[in-house]
Amino acid sequence: MKQESFDAVILANGEYPTAYLPLKILADAPFVACCDGAADNYISKSHIPDIIIGDGDSLSDEHRNRYNQIFVCISEQETNDLTKAVSRLLELGKHRIAILGATGKREDHTIGNICLLIEYLRMGADIVMYTDYGIFIPCRNTRTFKCRIGQQVSIFNISARNLKSTGLKYPIYDFNALWQGCLNSTDSNEFTIEAEGDYIVYINNE
Repeated sequence: MKQESFDAVILANGEYPTAYLPLKILADAPFVACCDGAADNYISKSHIPDIIIGDGDSLSDEHRNRYNQIFVCISEQETNDLTKAVSRLLELGKHRIAILGATGKREDHTIGNICLLIEYLRMGADIVMYTDYGIFIPCRNTRTFKCRIGQQVSIFNISARNLKSTGLKYPIYDFNALWQGCLNSTDSNEFTIEAEGDYIVYINNE
């Protein structure tokens, strides 16, 4: 999968990336925002984030004190730390954002973080989520994606209608359950999803 360029990378407090692509994206990031607990892990690997954002409940006292000048504490509990980080980056004018470390550890957090991608899209973010295994892309209306022949793809319909596709092995339709668009694959070097509305595309690395 081709590496893209981003205005900023958010490192969330799920499982720390281990695959080459997310680690390369993190290493090349022009601006790194750590959700508060993720900062401990990032700093332990001899890195310093540009900003630490969250309610502070999972950031060590040592790092809270040492990096107090870059820690933005947002105590409200209506949103999670990932959403707080996205909101702050948008305020800073950073719209092209990659999210890393947002899966693993707790399955409920993983599902919540994936579902939130559509909310971030609606907030005006051009955002993607990388895992060690693939990429989640929130989409609106018709989109075309580069790929390899035989690459695994899933489509999760949120609010889209008139769903059609080219370049996929199995035809798609107006899915009314999240599981119905899973386990497709590509039969071309690109595929297109035609739609009116919002959906999430997952492209597996393998």
